[in-house]
Amino acid sequence: MAILNEAYNVENLDDGNSRVVLKLKPHLAPVKVAVIPLKKNNEDIVNLANEVKVKIQRLGLGRIIFENTGNIGKSYRKHDEIGTPMCITVDFESLENKTVTIRDRDSMAQSRIDISEIPSFVESKIKS
Repeated sequence: MAILNEAYNVENLDDGNSRVVLKLKPHLAPVKVAVIPLKKNNEDIVNLANEVKVKIQRLGLGRIIFENTGNIGKSYRKHDEIGTPMCITVDFESLENKTVTIRDRDSMAQSRIDISEIPSFVESKIKS
């Protein structure tokens, strides 16, 4: 209970809204990574997102979720609330140049990395 109490945060955002964030250490998070296809009815994006999920699951770091519910903003907020350290978004650019967007839970910063770099990136973040 003490860990949950310490990790629970409500942050005020610049736009006047707030967000709930469970800032658990990555190795304690119940969900390590969420893989999110930007468009759930695009077969190519969904298939590539599934490939990314399988690639991460092979690392054996913990639970990896395939989040295919729709709105990307709501998906990010949901995973902030449950403590998921990072979300990986597969979009149209991913199909073109084999890169994905990785969003950090704590800073909300987003960066693009090559799909081939995902296993080492995720492993370093979860084990740190």
